[in-house]
Amino acid sequence: MAKIMIVEDEKVIRELISEELEKWQFETYGTTDFQKVFDDFQQEQPQLVLLDINLPVFDGYYWCQKIREISKVPIIFISSRNTNMDMIMAMNMGADDFVTKPFDLDVLVAKINALLRRSYNYVEASQETLSHNELVLNVDNSSVEIKGELVDLSKNEYRLLYILMKNHGKILSREKLLRALWDDERFVDDNTLTVNINRLRRKIEQAGVYGYIETKVGQGYIVP
Repeated sequence: MAKIMIVEDEKVIRELISEELEKWQFETYGTTDFQKVFDDFQQEQPQLVLLDINLPVFDGYYWCQKIREISKVPIIFISSRNTNMDMIMAMNMGADDFVTKPFDLDVLVAKINALLRRSYNYVEASQETLSHNELVLNVDNSSVEIKGELVDLSKNEYRLLYILMKNHGKILSREKLLRALWDDERFVDDNTLTVNINRLRRKIEQAGVYGYIETKVGQGYIVP
């Protein structure tokens, strides 16, 4: 189980992030004394740090630099400051990613999982099983059972199905799905999402379930 350290002075945001990460079976630690961020980091030994820029006493850039003096732990900046200079500063200080507030929690979790996989070769930190309309998705082995039949999915097909099943009854936009699947959707052909959706549908239909993923023209996709 990976431990995520959250350095965010807005209590509501800190608690929302913590609650969402704990649903994914992450352990979380939220800093509350912003004079002792570096001390907390050394004591807690997290596998990833979420770091705000605007903090009391010293800003996030300072703490990022301090952490980088002793550790290569993945760091994601989360900030309402979204200028190119802020992002360049963050990367120059050694950050691995930058998420602008307000952000989608699903996208943040996807970025955390992707960064942990790249950094530690982790599988997604969860033993969760999702079940809906004759499909059972096994998070621990990236597979799905349909009417008791085991169906292998590619990484992207599995991730798509997970997001759609987790949000069943909600329309998810193409943009949201692209952000959740790939770190930077600007470099992904929009047709790639269509191809992955079609492959996923075909595998589900071959197992005997039809109309599982619906297209809402101009809006996105939904598992009703």
